[in-house]
Order: sequence, then structure tokens, then C-alpha cells
Amino acid sequence: MSTSHTTDLERQSLEAHVDLCAIRYEQLDKRLTKVEQKIDAISTELKSANTALVKVIVGAAGTITSGLLGTIIVMLMKL
Repeated sequence: MSTSHTTDLERQSLEAHVDLCAIRYEQLDKRLTKVEQKIDAISTELKSANTALVKVIVGAAGTITSGLLGTIIVMLMKL
């Protein structure tokens, strides 16, 4: 069905217009639902990536702190 035929049909019949609008809204709802699902998936991935990044940062900070404390202790023992 081409757009011009649909428009002509809708102009002639309110019932046809209502039915076609219902179909269009249903299709739009399906598309929006897919978009929402993809956004939820991206959000979940970002949260897990953020958690992993925090673990790496904490681990790196702990390693640096341990190294510095070890160096300070060795220097104090040499005095």
C-alpha cells in the first residue's frame, strides 16, 4: 500500500484512519521497546565496566601504597 493511497483512504474513512493509526502506534511501541531494551543492556554493561575499573584502581593504589611503605621501612632500617 503506498502512502498516497493510504492518505486517500484515510481522508474518506475515519474508521480506516483509526485502524491505520492503531497499527502505526503498535509499530512505534515495538520500536521504542527495542530501544529501551538496548539502552538497558548498555547501562548494565557500563555498570559492570565501572565496577571492574574501580577494582583495578583500588588494586593499583594498594600496590603503590605497599611499595612506598616498604621503601620507607627499608630506609628507616638502614639508619
